[in-house]
Amino acid sequence: MSQSMQTLSHDRRQLLKASALAAAGSLVTGGSLPVVQADQAVDDLPTGEGMSWNKAPCRFCGTGCHVQVGVEDGRVVAVAGDKAADVNKGLLCVKGYHVGGILYGKDRLTEPLLRQEDGSLKPIEWDEAIKIIAKRIFDSPETFAFYGSGQWTIPEGYAAQKFMKGGLSNNHIDPNARLCMASAVTGFLGTYGVDEPAGCYQDLDECDVLITWGNNPAEMHPVLFSRVTDRRSRGENVRIIDIGTRRTRTTDAANDYLEMDSHGDVPIALGIMHLLIENGTYDKSFVEKHCNFRAHPESGKTLFGEAISEDEFRKRIAEYTPERVSELSGLSVEQIRMLGDLFGDDDVKITSLWCMGMNQHTMGTAINTLVHGVHLLSGHFGKPGDSPTSLTGQPSACGTVREVGTLAHALPGGRIVANPEHRQQCEGFWNIPEGRINATPGYHTVKMFDQFTIPTDEGGDITTMFVQVTNPGQTLPNLNKLFNDKKNLADKFLIVSDVYPTPTTELADLILPAAMWVEKNGIYGNSERRTQQWFKMVDPPGDARDDTWMTIAIAHKLFEMGHEGMKDKDGEFIFAVKDESGEEVPVWEFDRYYDTNVDKHLFEEYRQFTTMKHKNLAPYDEYVKARGLRWPVVEQEDGSWRETKFRFSGFDDPFVAEGEEFDFYHSSTKDGRAQIWFHDYEPPPEMPDDEYPMWLCTGRVLEHWHTGSMTRRLAPLNRAMPTGYVEMNMEDAKAANIRQGEKVIVESRRGSCELPVWIDGRGRPPRGTIFVPFFDETKLINNVTLDEHCPISKQPDYKKCAARVKKLSEVPS
Repeated sequence: MSQSMQTLSHDRRQLLKASALAAAGSLVTGGSLPVVQADQAVDDLPTGEGMSWNKAPCRFCGTGCHVQVGVEDGRVVAVAGDKAADVNKGLLCVKGYHVGGILYGKDRLTEPLLRQEDGSLKPIEWDEAIKIIAKRIFDSPETFAFYGSGQWTIPEGYAAQKFMKGGLSNNHIDPNARLCMASAVTGFLGTYGVDEPAGCYQDLDECDVLITWGNNPAEMHPVLFSRVTDRRSRGENVRIIDIGTRRTRTTDAANDYLEMDSHGDVPIALGIMHLLIENGTYDKSFVEKHCNFRAHPESGKTLFGEAISEDEFRKRIAEYTPERVSELSGLSVEQIRMLGDLFGDDDVKITSLWCMGMNQHTMGTAINTLVHGVHLLSGHFGKPGDSPTSLTGQPSACGTVREVGTLAHALPGGRIVANPEHRQQCEGFWNIPEGRINATPGYHTVKMFDQFTIPTDEGGDITTMFVQVTNPGQTLPNLNKLFNDKKNLADKFLIVSDVYPTPTTELADLILPAAMWVEKNGIYGNSERRTQQWFKMVDPPGDARDDTWMTIAIAHKLFEMGHEGMKDKDGEFIFAVKDESGEEVPVWEFDRYYDTNVDKHLFEEYRQFTTMKHKNLAPYDEYVKARGLRWPVVEQEDGSWRETKFRFSGFDDPFVAEGEEFDFYHSSTKDGRAQIWFHDYEPPPEMPDDEYPMWLCTGRVLEHWHTGSMTRRLAPLNRAMPTGYVEMNMEDAKAANIRQGEKVIVESRRGSCELPVWIDGRGRPPRGTIFVPFFDETKLINNVTLDEHCPISKQPDYKKCAARVKKLSEVPS
């Protein structure tokens, strides 16, 4: 598998077939799961007596690939790439080819478990579990917090959102996407006044130049990256420029590798804009018609900043000469001038891609807005192939977190809790009393867990937390502070819904077994604004149940206990679902939950919220028929529904007035213009020194998805990448007398982690830097990372902190 994945410039189809075939050579945990080749037509899939196929988006990353799921005798028995899907056209990455196997790990959670005083776990009935949760919330609703996920389906996130903000008047709800996508959100909002990319994956098919900003799509989004490398195999000339802090598999396919210092992306973007101004190669017409200039006020950093003139922008950007940018970024003057010349060329189409490298950043909002600004200033925007595009790491970080708004400050459809008009709109849609929605934003993730791990008598005012579909015991930064300290706090109660035991369940007081993926209905939203639906295909094991059901069941128990927030203005249950005759279906009883399609009911209710920010969605049944639709989706005169590929562009966006070339219709300046930002460079909050001389960066690997709680239970993937490791530069290793494979301690001011060393491996860091993936729950690198975060997005910086590497022999026993 590793050999096939190194040949990234080869034909896309051959590359992904090779990965699939290698992975298919072994059995998936729990039994054989055949891989059906991607070039097999959907209507040609093998069928036998009792075998059926149905569509679903892949369970892993935010790409949104579609698979065909083969079911026989109540079990997923095969997975095929879905040739009818526009996203992946039948192809999958090595994880996608094995997605069916994630259901069948031997250690699935199958019954609710309650922690006893001696630390053991006792099986209990669901009724008791729901009563325990409801009583804790009823007794202290203001100290309850809900921590969710970009893996929540849209109905799951919408139910949690309504429960918290529309029911409990409590805004302490935040998702793990705060750790991975929050800076992208604030970058889009600060630039365009509305979140999510204007372009789509078609840009990858049409760009002349692809620039990856601190991003490794060859491993993190291989199906998308293969769209570009496949074009080369057809004789097209596509230039790939990799701007990064270490060589990766993306570097192997790049024409240019620009190795920057940590935090170097900010001065690089400033330097490009400096050259566009200095050389007079910026798009004067586009800027004059469609852009304003923006910066932070002297009083402090704000999301929307204050207006500055073009002259003031020129004065500020003048400081970022190629020579100064070279000093700050580590790039050569020639490399910076190359980028400036490239963006100044009207004859090429440029697409920028980024993911965690720009988002997990103490200047995350700043670098996001600056890269948008580079594209706006240069005019490389709004045409197929000319686009700044953020990628997501979770299957519904966009559809659920960003669109449904499951963030501590947000409401569905782009609304915010601090806006009285927005609160009133939501209260109307939910038919709840005016004033029920709390105007004060809740705690963002870092603050939420900080408050949860501080004793109550010392001011820790979160006492009960419900975690669904995520694993913060592995993913939070600075784990010793934000998670591990919960261990000795008897006054704190942690509820975790999951499918497997994880580091999070180790400290849970109540564990709830969850259904996953095609064991339930679902809807996701991917990185290109594509909303994708699927139906339940198999039953979950044991007594595992849907997360949406859990939320509704808790809400109804509170309703029975007399909690006023669980009633609407008419005194009815806020999650009431009625049949065609007007009779209420008791969906809080799991035996009756599938008497109706609760997903459809919640989705149709949610659709009301989507028009304010022109994120219009089609009716649920349209998604049943399609492999996803990109919003805004509008109804045509003939009754069909039309998706939108390119927002703000008159040739495609139905909300741009006829005859207009562009319209940024949610402009923060209310004039249809996008904002070009200036931000001064700021150094990282922690720098290497004599005591901790190395830069530490963390991230993912091809074979495993996030914390590995699903992929590590797939035997082929786990064999291919069985352990976490630390990548070291060969010269650094020689200087420290460290050998290949030797176990070392990676240590910071916050904690330590024992890891084997990989020298000159898949990734090749420069001297003075190390890289550690975070998928291995036995090697928790987030004991080492810091929790400093962007002041606007509140997203932590996992990509740079000061660390040191010690031989085990140097560590006191």
